[in-house]
Amino acid sequence: MTMEIVGYLERPELRESSRLYEVWPQFLLHDRTINVNFDKLFDDAPEFQFYALEGDELVAQANALPVAWDGVPQPGGVDWAFTDGLAGTATTLCAIQVMIDAQHRGRALSSVMLKHMCSLAGEHGLDCLIAPVRPTLKQRYALIPMERFAAWRRADGSLLDPWLRTHERLGAEVLAVAPESMRIEAPVADWEEWTGMSFPEDGEYIVDGGLVPVRFENGVGLYVEPNVWMRHPV
Repeated sequence: MTMEIVGYLERPELRESSRLYEVWPQFLLHDRTINVNFDKLFDDAPEFQFYALEGDELVAQANALPVAWDGVPQPGGVDWAFTDGLAGTATTLCAIQVMIDAQHRGRALSSVMLKHMCSLAGEHGLDCLIAPVRPTLKQRYALIPMERFAAWRRADGSLLDPWLRTHERLGAEVLAVAPESMRIEAPVADWEEWTGMSFPEDGEYIVDGGLVPVRFENGVGLYVEPNVWMRHPV
């Protein structure tokens, strides 16, 4: 069956029907900065939100946001894009997320979605596509600093992490680590609900899906996620 890319403006109902957010660990859906500002994607930049369909089946979703970027990688990553990145005239397109249905992974759909993002950036006169990339394998190495992990390469010279590698194969360059790309802070009870774990005392805990440990102190858990800034030419 032929895959079709459709924009949010063509199919606005897909925003409400999308179940693809299930691909993320539950705790990752509780970044306050993102949640407070998420509607800006659809209200202020609807032309940069799109979906991949096979017939009536939703197989992928991508979201991006035009930002004012001076070429300096920002430590805030995704959170920066929704706040300071919106201050000023947009120069650059920033990828927010690409979500692929679990049953359709391994088909290079992520590459298709990234290529379409780059095309949109060019069509709208933006200078490049930047992405605060969330490496898919980093959760297996939660104790390794992101700076080291992002530099790891396979014997063939390509980046070890498959999501970083996909970006690089499409022509992207690694710029820098965004050490505070996302921030989730919540009471212990919330973290226990999100993770199915118990946190009986203060300290650092590795949780499923976490790229770094969660630190608990005085009944509150704080997770600050590093991502990797990459830049795609347009």
